[in-house]
Amino acid sequence: MLLHIDSSADTTADSVTRQLTGAFVRTRGRADHRHRDLSAEPVPPITAAYTSLGRRVEREGFVPPAKVPALIESAAEQREWELTHPYLTELLDADTLLLGVPMYNLSVPATLKAWIDRVTFPGALTDPDTGESLLRHTRVVVVMARGGGYGPGTPRERLDFQTPYLRAYFGNLGVPPENLHLVAAELTRVDVMPRPAGMEDLAAASLARARATLTALAAG
Repeated sequence: MLLHIDSSADTTADSVTRQLTGAFVRTRGRADHRHRDLSAEPVPPITAAYTSLGRRVEREGFVPPAKVPALIESAAEQREWELTHPYLTELLDADTLLLGVPMYNLSVPATLKAWIDRVTFPGALTDPDTGESLLRHTRVVVVMARGGGYGPGTPRERLDFQTPYLRAYFGNLGVPPENLHLVAAELTRVDVMPRPAGMEDLAAASLARARATLTALAAG
């Protein structure tokens, strides 16, 4: 199953990440597709009840999701688990996770961070019998768009907190490096930014490379 998540606040055709994730889905061409639009349906931020339930689960030795309800002690915790469990189920059912992630203020959108915080429930993504990651066979394709240039060797490379964060997050969850694909389209806002001559060509080339890479990943 493909779990396709868009996090761009721009729901129009101007959204580069939505254009690219849509192209990936069309190229893949399979029916087992679940789409979540985090702008249209935001994930509720976690609360104190989520953290209290999570700590209790940690004290029990990271029990699997099926056993979490037995540890719930309040209506607030019950609500948090009912909010969390569907997102976890979708993620664990997916063989491919496709994320559309624009760069906002040098990092990821708050809508995506809310999803990340909720699905990273203590122990839920780890096999309780072996300690192995339940995402070790999941392919993760992250489609990034940045208005400026943050690629290797550019003056703004050190300001890219999007790529290292996502690489560290999924790596920490046990997604192998060979299963994690970070694809960026750069200079996507050259139409509104002051720019030297030739920047439009660089932007078009970056977008074309991203499209080609995603086409190959979707077909593979």
